[in-house]
Amino acid sequence: MENFVLIIAYLIIGFGLRRVPQIPQETGLVFNQYVLVVALPALVFLKIPTVHFSTELLLPALVPWLILTVVAGLVFAASKIWQWSREVTAALLIALPLGNTSFLGFPMVEAFFGSEGLPVAIIYDQAGSFIALATYSTILAALYGGNGNKPSATQMLKRIATFPSFIALILAFCLKGWSYPPILTQLLESLAATLVPVIMIAVGFQFRFRLDAAEVKPLLFALPVKLLLMPLIALAILMCFEVSPLVFKVTVFEAAMPVMISAGAIAIAAGLAPKMVSSLVAIGLVMSFVTLPMWAWVLAQLH
Repeated sequence: MENFVLIIAYLIIGFGLRRVPQIPQETGLVFNQYVLVVALPALVFLKIPTVHFSTELLLPALVPWLILTVVAGLVFAASKIWQWSREVTAALLIALPLGNTSFLGFPMVEAFFGSEGLPVAIIYDQAGSFIALATYSTILAALYGGNGNKPSATQMLKRIATFPSFIALILAFCLKGWSYPPILTQLLESLAATLVPVIMIAVGFQFRFRLDAAEVKPLLFALPVKLLLMPLIALAILMCFEVSPLVFKVTVFEAAMPVMISAGAIAIAAGLAPKMVSSLVAIGLVMSFVTLPMWAWVLAQLH
């Protein structure tokens, strides 16, 4: 629960900083770029070498990818029906399918299901959410970010190849099995530790109670999809398999997490509907105070 308090505190700090005259209005954008270029690649270098794939926990690794596929299809369909802009559609494709399954997910899983639920949560986060962040979200941001013009194939490849977290992902896979020197590990840990405070302060700094009219409907679509529909999809998938109660509960619970802060950061840094994404991250976090305990109660009734 302490992490929940910290997140809200960071949001309040960012929201308050916007009212300090000495702080430039571009501060939020600077914070976003720092996360994209420094903190997120550092986290990739730390996390990717620790991913261990195993058939024992295959479902928690696969469920986030199945949910991602369904949600991406829903976003495309909704965008076509309501004629959303390219920027709004791309922002939802990047941020909506991924949940805050580590910084918020781990302590919440431990609080509701005990420390024995953490291995399931770690598999869900590392083999699912985190790799999706480093590949799917990164590639989409490279393709859709920029000036809004559709890039050529060469430009797309260049954007992908030069995107900081994608470069970090390739290098991290190449370094898998190699132990970092202690000083490098300490450096990466200290830089990665700045990701959540900096991006949540940036989200608070950029948060507005008033959105453009064109961004209200996508936000109203995204919140129930993230907090209600995605765990329902996980529930439906898992009911088709024989799994232990703990794996069942933790996997569904992880699917119920609000939008991943890092995914929101990637969308914002790419210039894709930053006000809407900031609102989606901030409002989703506040609403999850209600929806996460609700899902814990529902899961307790099922098993």
